[in-house]
Amino acid sequence: MTEQDDFPLPEGRGVYVPGKWVPAPMTISPQAQAFLANPVDANVAYPPDLNDAEAWRAYIAEGNSHLTQMMALRAQEHPCKIIEHAAGEAVLFEVVPETLKAEDAGLAIFYVHGGAYIHGSGIAAAYMVQSLASASGIRALSIDYRMPPDHPFPVGLNDAVAGYRAALERFTPERIAIVGGSAGGGLAASLILKLRDISLPMPGACVLATPEADLTEAGDTFETNQEIDVVLRRKLTPSVLLYAGGHDLRDPYLSAVFGDFSKGFPPTLLISGTRDLFLSNTVLLHRAMRKAGIDADLHVWEAMPHAGFFGAPEDQEVLEEQARYIRKRLNASG
Repeated sequence: MTEQDDFPLPEGRGVYVPGKWVPAPMTISPQAQAFLANPVDANVAYPPDLNDAEAWRAYIAEGNSHLTQMMALRAQEHPCKIIEHAAGEAVLFEVVPETLKAEDAGLAIFYVHGGAYIHGSGIAAAYMVQSLASASGIRALSIDYRMPPDHPFPVGLNDAVAGYRAALERFTPERIAIVGGSAGGGLAASLILKLRDISLPMPGACVLATPEADLTEAGDTFETNQEIDVVLRRKLTPSVLLYAGGHDLRDPYLSAVFGDFSKGFPPTLLISGTRDLFLSNTVLLHRAMRKAGIDADLHVWEAMPHAGFFGAPEDQEVLEEQARYIRKRLNASG
């Protein structure tokens, strides 16, 4: 018997990979190497049973508290004024950077925060976009969409639509960029499909950073990058199912990769990394857009895990790439 015989392949298909250490490559910055070589402790509590709403509320509250603290520290480096507005039954945070010039007052980033469809609520939704607002010199409107267990799909999507309607009351659509990351990237892509289908005007641009655009999580890197991604080590299955609330995961309003892009979609920048668990999501979404003739660019960073290196020079490159793209597409000053 060989070592491989101890690990039978699913239905006889696949490639056996023996256990091994995966070193941090020398092709990235020393800071990025250090981040990959010394990952944050992954011993986090496993999500509760899907039917235990009270346990989910406690689990979400604890996770959101930690996330908010982390985002608050990062936001301090990018001073912004935060104003709270109502958008239907949700909150819409207006994030005004100190870098905003008067001639760019008519531009806006409509931001959809990440957090596995369960985290990122409250002021964290504003903190998450401060760095991009500051780097681009553009005002951001971040939708604090409601989430499960009390508000599963399609509540979050409907809140995002309400937020975009509010944005249209102040800004012309061609001067709005819809931006989202991770779960927020998936929701942002689905939002645009929804806006198109209900005949609301399309935004001028879109940026999707490592989007959770396929809730079936069937892509190759969900296997090949499992555990290698030191930020997001494994699938989001529990929170995805909680968010979907029993709906078909292939519904384009849940998984944008299954949408019909031939009916139109704005110019889009997609971002991921070679160690990102969601790299396949990003690649598949990019190909779906390109097959339909959409102007879509895909940028993949060497060895980058989900959402970046959290402090390495590459993170600044990612931020600046997004800011340049948005300013160019919205015809910003200068």
